[in-house]
This record gives sequence, structure tokens and C-alpha cells, in this order.
Amino acid sequence: MIIRAIKTDADYEAALARVEEIFDSEPGSPEFDELEVWGTLIGAYEDENHPVPPPTPLEAIEFAMDQQGLKQKDLVPFIGSKSKVSEVLAGKRKLTLKMIRALHEGLGIPADTLLKEPGKELPETLADVDWSQFPVREMAKRGWLKDAKDLMDRAE
Repeated sequence: MIIRAIKTDADYEAALARVEEIFDSEPGSPEFDELEVWGTLIGAYEDENHPVPPPTPLEAIEFAMDQQGLKQKDLVPFIGSKSKVSEVLAGKRKLTLKMIRALHEGLGIPADTLLKEPGKELPETLADVDWSQFPVREMAKRGWLKDAKDLMDRAE
């Protein structure tokens, strides 16, 4: 089979069929090299045409639990009491910053995944951040932040 770009769903299906044919090829063989090329092309096509949305915080926690063989009770050191763990896993309680830090450090869940609010996206770059959402000046006035000189610039 000639390797060519995947532009349509029909091309995609044909590529998947070819991968299935050569899936068990030996490393170093021409078929194995072909398999690697198809993998790259298929991955690019899927990323463009069938993107998988990032997990919600709850999905990430459940995935980590599944991968690490954890039960609800095993989350108590990261989230708090058994009732808090139950509420978080039922979607009735939001994660606090302390919980997010503990889950990130203890279970290796990416912090940006845990910080996302359902239905909202994190900004791609700092230029996309709406800094007016952060009451930095008010925090400085109340004395919560030390050395308020150039505070907005430093925050950004």
C-alpha cells in the first residue's frame, strides 16, 4: 500500500485497516517502519478531526484512582474527611486549592486539569488572562500583599 496523507474519513478507515494488517510486524522490518508512519499520520488526522477533550477534574481523579488501584478512603489524606471525598466524587463539592495541591503532589494529576471549571477553558497564554478578574489592588490595600510597588506587572 502506498503511504499518503489522510484527508477524508475513507482515507482514515483505509489507514486503520492497513495498520491492523501490519500491527504485529517485527521491529526493523519495512512493515514496522510503515506502521510508525501510519501511526503519525493517523494521530495527526485524529487530533485535527476527532479531538479528545481534556478530562474534567473529576474524570482525572477517577482515572488516577483506577490506574493506582485506589478506593475512596485512599483519597482522605488529599481531600479531607470521608464525607468530603464522597461529596467531591459526587460532584457536590468543588476542589479547594489545598485539595488541588495535595492531589497534584500525591497522585500526580496535572494541576491545570484540576483547576478547570466545567464548561470553562483555561487561557492558552498569559495574554489571554483577564487580569481585571484578580483583585490585586484591593488585596494590596488590605495589606494581604507585601511591597505593592509594580504589583500588577509582577502578577502578570
